[in-house]
Amino acid sequence: MVTGGAGFLGSHFVEELRHRNDAVEIFVPRSDEYDLRNRDEIQRAFEDSGADTVIHLAATVGGIGANAANPGRYFYDNAIMGVELLEQARQYGVDKFSILGTICAYPKHTEVPFSEEDLFDGYPEETNAPYGIAKKALLTQSKAYREQWGFNSIYLLPVNLYGPRDDFDLETSHVIPAIIRKCIEARERGDDTITAWGTGEPTREFLYVEDAADGILDATERYDSSDPVNLGSGEEISIRGLVNMIAEMTDFGGDIEWDTSKPDGQPRRKLDTSRAKTRFDWEASTRFREGLKETIEWYEANRDDLHE
Repeated sequence: MVTGGAGFLGSHFVEELRHRNDAVEIFVPRSDEYDLRNRDEIQRAFEDSGADTVIHLAATVGGIGANAANPGRYFYDNAIMGVELLEQARQYGVDKFSILGTICAYPKHTEVPFSEEDLFDGYPEETNAPYGIAKKALLTQSKAYREQWGFNSIYLLPVNLYGPRDDFDLETSHVIPAIIRKCIEARERGDDTITAWGTGEPTREFLYVEDAADGILDATERYDSSDPVNLGSGEEISIRGLVNMIAEMTDFGGDIEWDTSKPDGQPRRKLDTSRAKTRFDWEASTRFREGLKETIEWYEANRDDLHE
């Protein structure tokens, strides 16, 4: 069972899973058929699928603006969905449960690079905290279930994802698809400026979605511990540098105006990914500029269908 298997990350994960094992049966519980916030619906999904492995990728999530506008919804949806899925998986005798956490779970002021040992050393950045804490609770649940019942679950922490099929809706999107769309539309209209949020000073690390799919599948196949594991690229860039790079790659020649009334979010993000290499021999393979090129080309080829 791959929750969220029709979404951005999930669709890439399902493709990679089929590529590695074309005989595997894959069950994707679609949200219009199974409400995974509801225990009865989760039980029905297990009865319908007979799944022996669960990869939990589904989430209610958005960019910094969406997080700030929906703190209660993002906490409840993600907490109840994860807690109930893990509990029902235990009761149904699932062999392996892979949990996708979030980089938003780290404390706001975490020493860089972020080490898994630092996860509980402080409160997350305020706009991300409800989502981050809801997902981090699943790490505690994973460890508790392993200790009491020997339930085999793993917990993975991907850094910010990007790539083809990302969310390009400006109301909910993260920074990369938002800026790609703004630059391309401004270029076509002949606008002199685009507006970006914050000061541009924070830094971020980004992971190409296909690399993330590889890492999650590698861990599901080869890793058996509740110790959390970071998944990242090892490349750090400022938001200002990122916006300038996207403007250059999309041929937008205008100015960038910074709306400093908008939040910056966490000051820095860069992960220590040595545990993934040590525990299940995974590391990212896509260089950032290469991944951006693929993402921009995909958006330009598909945006008419996206914005119908």
